[in-house]
Amino acid sequence: MLRMDRAAALASDLRRRGVADVLTDGTTRAVHSSDASLYRVPPLLVARPRTAEDVQAAVELCARHEIPLTARGAGTSIAGNAVGPGLVLDFSRHMDRVLALDPETRTAVVQPGVVQAALQRAAAPYGLRFGPDPSSHTRCTIGGMIGNNACGSRALGYGRTSDNVTAIKAVAGDGTPLDLPGQAGPAALRDLVAANLATIRTEFGRFGRQVSGYALEHLLPENGFDVTRLLVGSEGTLAVLTEATVRLVADPAHRALVVLGHADIAEAGDAAPGVLAFLPTACEGLDARIVDVVRARRGPGAVPPLPGGAAWLFAEIAGDDPAEVRERAARLAAGHPDALVVTDPAEAAALWRIREDGAGLSGRSPAGRPAHAGWEDAAVPPAMLGRYLRDFEELMAGHGLTGLPYGHFGDGCLHIRIDLPLDRPGGREVLREFLVAAATLVAGYGGSLSGEHGDGRARSELLPLMYSPAAIRLFEQVKGVFDPAGTLNPGVLVRPRPFDADLRVPAARPAPGPLALAYRHDGGDFTQAVHRCTGVGKCRADNTGTGGVMCPSYLATREEKDSTRGRARALQEMLNGGDVSGGWRSPEVHEALDLCLACKGCASDCPTGVDMAAYKAEVLHQSYRGRLRPASHYALGRLPLWARLASRMPRAVNAALRAPALRRPALALAGVDARRTLPAFAPRTFRSWFARRPRPAAGESVLLFVDTFTDHFAPEVGRAAVAVLEAAGYAPRVTARRGCCALTWISTGQLDQARRILGRTVRDLAAEAGDGVPIVGLEPSCTAVLRSDALELLDEAAAAPVARATRTLAELLTATPGWRPPPLDDVRVVAQPHCHHHAVMGWEPDLRLLREAGAEVRRLGGCCGLAGNFGVEKGHYEVSAAVAGQQLLPALGEAAPDAAVLADGFSCRTQIADLSPRRGVHLAQLLADRLTPERT
Repeated sequence: MLRMDRAAALASDLRRRGVADVLTDGTTRAVHSSDASLYRVPPLLVARPRTAEDVQAAVELCARHEIPLTARGAGTSIAGNAVGPGLVLDFSRHMDRVLALDPETRTAVVQPGVVQAALQRAAAPYGLRFGPDPSSHTRCTIGGMIGNNACGSRALGYGRTSDNVTAIKAVAGDGTPLDLPGQAGPAALRDLVAANLATIRTEFGRFGRQVSGYALEHLLPENGFDVTRLLVGSEGTLAVLTEATVRLVADPAHRALVVLGHADIAEAGDAAPGVLAFLPTACEGLDARIVDVVRARRGPGAVPPLPGGAAWLFAEIAGDDPAEVRERAARLAAGHPDALVVTDPAEAAALWRIREDGAGLSGRSPAGRPAHAGWEDAAVPPAMLGRYLRDFEELMAGHGLTGLPYGHFGDGCLHIRIDLPLDRPGGREVLREFLVAAATLVAGYGGSLSGEHGDGRARSELLPLMYSPAAIRLFEQVKGVFDPAGTLNPGVLVRPRPFDADLRVPAARPAPGPLALAYRHDGGDFTQAVHRCTGVGKCRADNTGTGGVMCPSYLATREEKDSTRGRARALQEMLNGGDVSGGWRSPEVHEALDLCLACKGCASDCPTGVDMAAYKAEVLHQSYRGRLRPASHYALGRLPLWARLASRMPRAVNAALRAPALRRPALALAGVDARRTLPAFAPRTFRSWFARRPRPAAGESVLLFVDTFTDHFAPEVGRAAVAVLEAAGYAPRVTARRGCCALTWISTGQLDQARRILGRTVRDLAAEAGDGVPIVGLEPSCTAVLRSDALELLDEAAAAPVARATRTLAELLTATPGWRPPPLDDVRVVAQPHCHHHAVMGWEPDLRLLREAGAEVRRLGGCCGLAGNFGVEKGHYEVSAAVAGQQLLPALGEAAPDAAVLADGFSCRTQIADLSPRRGVHLAQLLADRLTPERT
């Protein structure tokens, strides 16, 4: 039977058994083809179960059809544990509830798809938490944590996942329902243990982070034949979880972070065991390599002051007695010449963020090359860590490899991504040679190939270097007890796939060119650019509470294809071939990109720096070059052209667009949703007002970039900016010729035209600004084009001077010597930073200005949902409104009637006016309204 015929037959049987959410389309298969690992295994189909009965049916039917089944949570598995060639059972969509929470027994009953952070939120009102906290806690699922026996930074205080699971309901590979610990374990399993006591006692459970293989030590008689704990860490190869009861712990009331400086990371490894005497809840290690990446990506202010040295241990001291916590932290710090005690929660959080984003930030090596997982969480007994680190660094150097090491040093666990040359000829051979050598090294130290991520496809083949032949045979026999047909997650742990098979990057082909954008951070290589996505899945987390933007459409739909990662996977599959055929015009690619708002949130919020807005522009450019485009590309994509024509008779155009007989046909012709309100053209453009205004007083020259939105739709913003700049001692001027950043052409992929338009604008700005004259942009998206997109579209040498000279209004004012903002002491501000402002320029200068002026500021995260042409186009209205409903609309509903709604973006102000009774104002307007006569 052909591959897709088998998929159709299984899908039909699943639906007959009541499994309703079964997906067989190419887009779904593409976005589930990878997890956060090196591996690419496109599935036959994907099902999203709603009940335990759905899971039971899936297991039974997969066994009957002889189709493999792989369980998947958030797809954050780094070792390739969550990809498979048959049915992928995605628990994150429906089985994501906390079913019960008992504060008295300190337990919670959860479904496998519950995100760890969601469980924390449910437990927090009772002063409780789930102990294990991997860095992916904002999106990883409890089911995935159980599959891998996840640990996280605070395992010293709270233990591994296996220490915190008290009961499990699951379906074994042979279809047997399991209800543990109440149900007796299989008799055949007891017989196996009895026949292999010596092997289990000598090879398993030797130290806390021995996660590789099955945790057979829990089956020993002295450990109570605990089948529940055996299943934790079995990577979905023995049974499929349907429910778990987990232990909750009380969160200590007080914490102190002790940062200890060391000369290098090996010295930090030597020192880690000595820290354990102070009973830390966490003892993490990292060195200057990863700190330098944070500073480079997020600016020097992103890293709080650190003690001297080139490597650091972060030791968290926690407890309920603040004096005792302070005393213990002080004693620990006193024993080190370079130490810092951090008690401020915000400062400590900034330091912990470096560690939490490690997996993503380390996606580029110190040499600037892509760095990969595959050997990223080996562990040794903590007393051996320093020596192991020295040998490991020597091993990497001998193979010409580099990486950014960090890890759980108190547990002896090292994380690193390595710049293995997988994108070059001979890369597979380097991978094989290095991983065999690394596994041999760690086994020689009595360590574990995996310290918390599981073996997966990355390390299962290497298990014979760590375990005896008797132990390997025992793994196969245990697998046979639970899953005799080998249905569950084949190729993992038992009868493993070669670890250099199914690699995603080597399978990728060069993108058909010529390319429109430079991809200067990726060597001009689109393939390397889209493979920046390593799959850590931060785009699936709700980061809006901390001011983040990524990924607004995923937060609205909760569909994997609408996440930054899902879109990257679709693009990768386009390059890898297989089910996604058709190149740039592949329907699967366009479906995945359709709901991308081009907000650029991923460019700043994704730890690996994926810029999906740029990739979408390239895809649209390549797809429609020389072809008929969608109507919205001609209407909205060329808005500055139509605005210029409308400015000749704005009142007549406005009247025509308001007339019901003309409005609906015009919107339909333009591809605009009929529920949208079209903004009116200004009766007098800003440039017209500027040319006729009284000659300003002398001052320091500043060039005002007049964008289309300010000129034709919101000239009052430009007038306010002129007043503020003149009050600050500047003499604003504008270019003699109209300029346009070509944003609307860029967002619709009309990149040849964009290059011509933007090139002319950049030349004019460069000529008129001259040396040292700042260029001030008022519309954030247009300012971001000058700062960022121009460097990708144009010759960098021509665009770079303009990019360096371009400022936001807040950046210019806060850097002006002696300037003080007008008082805003009585003003409450609800601020919606424009996405491009957040992603490219950063909104911190605006926040600092407002606070220095005395304003009370509530900064919103997330996108407004309009995002230029996106929310106006047919087919996007519902998602656009749902995105606004994440943060913006609730905040507007909660705000005081007299609160100022600050929204510098024209699209943000339009969305606010469309979906609420409020009106947004620009920072320039907020400041200009408070200028006193003497300041004007």
